[in-house]
Amino acid sequence: MEPSCGGNSLHKGTGGRGLPFGSFPDLPCPWRLRPVVPRSRMLPLTIPSPPQGPPHPIVTLLPGHQWNSKVLLPRVWLGLDCGQMAGEENVKEELRSQDASSNLSQHEAAGHPHSWSLEMLLHRLRTDHTKQDDKFANLLDAVGEFGTFQRRLVALTFIPSIMSAFFMFAGYFVFTAQKPYCNTSWILAVGPNLSEAEQLNLTIPRGPNGNFLMCLMYLPVPWNLDSIIHFGLNDTDKCQDGWIYPDAKKRSLINEFDLVCDAETKKDTAHIMFMAGILIGSLIFGLITDKMGRYPAILLSLLGLIIFGFGTAFVNSFHLYLLFRFGISQSVVGYSISSISLATEWLVGEHRAHAIILEHCFFAVGAMLLTGIAYSLPHWRLLFLVGGALAVPLISYIWILPESPRWLMMKGKVKEAKQMLCYAASVNKKTIPSNLLDEVQLPRKKVTQASVLDFCKNRQLCKVILVMSCVWFTVSYTYFTLSLRMRELGVSVHFRHVVPSMMEVSARLCCIFLLQQIGRKWSLAVTLLQTIIWCLLLLFLPEGLKSMTILVLTLGEFSLAATVTVFFLYTAELLPTVLRATGLGLVFLASATGAILSLTIINQTPSFLPIFLCCVLAIVAFSLSFLLPETGDQPLFDSLDHSPQMRNKVKDMTPEDTSSDDMSSDDMSEEAAKNVILNAQILRLFPYPVSKPA
Repeated sequence: MEPSCGGNSLHKGTGGRGLPFGSFPDLPCPWRLRPVVPRSRMLPLTIPSPPQGPPHPIVTLLPGHQWNSKVLLPRVWLGLDCGQMAGEENVKEELRSQDASSNLSQHEAAGHPHSWSLEMLLHRLRTDHTKQDDKFANLLDAVGEFGTFQRRLVALTFIPSIMSAFFMFAGYFVFTAQKPYCNTSWILAVGPNLSEAEQLNLTIPRGPNGNFLMCLMYLPVPWNLDSIIHFGLNDTDKCQDGWIYPDAKKRSLINEFDLVCDAETKKDTAHIMFMAGILIGSLIFGLITDKMGRYPAILLSLLGLIIFGFGTAFVNSFHLYLLFRFGISQSVVGYSISSISLATEWLVGEHRAHAIILEHCFFAVGAMLLTGIAYSLPHWRLLFLVGGALAVPLISYIWILPESPRWLMMKGKVKEAKQMLCYAASVNKKTIPSNLLDEVQLPRKKVTQASVLDFCKNRQLCKVILVMSCVWFTVSYTYFTLSLRMRELGVSVHFRHVVPSMMEVSARLCCIFLLQQIGRKWSLAVTLLQTIIWCLLLLFLPEGLKSMTILVLTLGEFSLAATVTVFFLYTAELLPTVLRATGLGLVFLASATGAILSLTIINQTPSFLPIFLCCVLAIVAFSLSFLLPETGDQPLFDSLDHSPQMRNKVKDMTPEDTSSDDMSSDDMSEEAAKNVILNAQILRLFPYPVSKPA
């Protein structure tokens, strides 16, 4: 409704009166009149006493109100004399020019006391308009934004996150460093009373530095012990009967499957096989999660953790160990993809960010728990037995884990979606209004045919996937390069995990502040910038400063941990519901590729080249991150017919834009908030305070 104003003067002393509601003469008015609302829905606005001076626009008082510093204004009921405004334009311009500099300095000196409240109200507007754009957010609001059901859902992610980290990093603790020697027990046949030191001295050759060679032995000869001692042995060959480990204190894969000398490279093969499992599992579980649902994908991944994690303790060959590690890696990446998708679609706003951050914090807790258990256990098989036993209770998730109602709705399973929402509301002791529940309808277009090819057909999705894949490739390559660099410096495996894990918890908790203050896009840019700084420091740091190098490496992993957390949240919000898990699988594929590349080149190139490549990749990822839209306070989009360009009309609002009425709504609290902002702007634009009517 576009009201008009007559020539009635509303200014004190003109004899005019405030226009009654519903009386709209023909003259156009720059201000819109709004209907009266109940007093309970009005917001108080502080207005100073009227000054003496030339005429100026005023705000009329409501009938029955006394003039006071607190005036209740419903929906900006402004009465402005448009005819008089035209006549007073020159006066106003003169007054503004006279007082502009003084008012500006006063505002700057005072720091604009209303700026904080305006920003809070703007944040409220952004949240309200997010719910308008995302009808499902209104349903979740009726269910309870973060009630008992949502808190329980977040808590259910903690134990699987701990176990995922446990099995993911367990492979680093089963290769305990051992000092092997060739098995030369043949000499005991001629000298059964020889000590271990005497046996080694007679049968193992020494190197130029006087130490025993670990991969060579003297060939057996048909002599007696005296002849061997007197003449010595000369012919050497590789170890023929295996190895012995006289100094070994723990049983590991190295001394169980003799992964030494020529077989030493098999240790890196195990890590590459694990990453290959992530690479393949990201594609498989991405498709499964989008086609079958979040619930079955999570159950399948948890079942894989239990079977392959517990079964690793019973393998009898190294090749079988590789097979089980391949299965574990697929389960780990499958759970990450499906759990992130489920949390993203059940939670809204800051609760979604907090849930993902907490999940990643417990992932770091799992790495610390693994370090303590691995340090105390004497056998590598016990490590997997303990991990498998801790994972068995996850079977109970069959009965307590919910499905995503967003996914159900997009797959046309409206009845199941409504049942899931009603169940969540009952747990939260809420009731969903029937009109809201009726909004859960079949999608207008069939979305079950969405496939991975849509990432090539849809230009915006293609850009998102390419940029995020570049970021994830950079993060993964840099993380493994820094970790391997720390291993080259001789840092123990326990220190390499427990100290960075402790710092990762604090890094991820810092993301809460970053995301609230600067949003997803700038948080990703800030964490990538930190990574660039640490990599540049490593590049120019002298070789001899070992302690300083370890410190910089640890700080680099700190920044990368924050980057990973922001990345997961940002990517999940950028992707549509029908292809969210598939998109996450594609970026996990890039992650595995970066890790495999790091493991491949770290031992084949000079030490500075991998770090230099880290700097280059981080700079490229930092630059590309600015191509992505902001997703903070924006709605999720579910299908491909929704534009992935987030609606930033409200997000980009500033106090100067709040006088616009382009975004009207039936929500009373939203209108009241807009009115308070508008009133404050009137007081700012017209430096004279308002006066009461005659």
